[in-house]
Amino acid sequence: MKRSAALAVVAVIAMGVSGCGSSGKKAAPAAGPASAAAQGAGGLGSVSQAPSARVSAPRACTVFPADNVWHADVSKLPVHRDSATWVGSIGAQAHAHPDFGAGLIDGAPFGIPVTTVGQGQAGVKVTFDYADESDKGPYPIPRNARIEGGPNADGDRHVIVHDTAACKVYELYAAHPNADGSWKAGSGAVFDLRRNDLRKAGWTSADAAGLSILAGLPRAEEVAKGRIDHAIRFTAPRTQKAYVWPARHAASSSTDANLPPMGARFRLKAGVDISKFPAQARVVAQALKQYGAILADNGSPWFFSGTQDDRWSNDQLNALKTLKGSDFEAVDGSLLMVDANSARCKP
Repeated sequence: MKRSAALAVVAVIAMGVSGCGSSGKKAAPAAGPASAAAQGAGGLGSVSQAPSARVSAPRACTVFPADNVWHADVSKLPVHRDSATWVGSIGAQAHAHPDFGAGLIDGAPFGIPVTTVGQGQAGVKVTFDYADESDKGPYPIPRNARIEGGPNADGDRHVIVHDTAACKVYELYAAHPNADGSWKAGSGAVFDLRRNDLRKAGWTSADAAGLSILAGLPRAEEVAKGRIDHAIRFTAPRTQKAYVWPARHAASSSTDANLPPMGARFRLKAGVDISKFPAQARVVAQALKQYGAILADNGSPWFFSGTQDDRWSNDQLNALKTLKGSDFEAVDGSLLMVDANSARCKP
């Protein structure tokens, strides 16, 4: 993940558009039952349980409130004026790729794992390369926390720790454990999942766009229930030195306006036929139609993130690879904004 200290002014238009909150339209479950491969216990993806006691939260801990922009229905938003240009820059003929699933690829797990901890998990020290844009610890990261790509990975090495007791998520980029139980990371961010807080303008997170990674991950248990009610994180090969709400950080030196900014929102076009997709792929594709996808990092074209979880069926998810860039369009997400410094969006 490339990093940049570059800042950009976010230009937005405040208009009334239905999209967020419990008053908005609920997600339509994809037709047909989810695959048995996706059935199983709850939780956030394939998890490592820390040896700490579990205590029931006072109320359900969801991944951000219902009126958070990640949960916004974007199926009726107008197409962005730069949609065709941005799609072309990412790759109109490039195929979509589910960058998650079950088992191993080239000997390594793929997808982003989520480690769940409960009350009593001890906080540990984390040192950061980008300390000036990282949230200070301690972070409740157990020694057995799972690392994206496995312990020997040389990629982004994200570590996502979901604290169900505190209803917070702790996210690290380029994470490496130390022998004493502390960690070293490129950057880190803490998100209170009961609030709509955004990071400081110009700050990165564990993701290039300064957003939560957990919020944008499809999870096997969601698919087992027949619906995903949030946008999905994805990457593009080149982005511009700019970001748009709800992103808080740019990760490029390019001023080419033909490139999409971090935070740009896309959706799968309504007319794309997904009716013959296998169950798991159909639920993901339906979410891409209704909630869309948020550009969150530099990477391969149309690579959509999800949890690392053996309940996924790779054969079913492979149907998503039939989608092409030309099946997507950018939308004007600024119409959902209430406040540039909040992730809350209009009902």
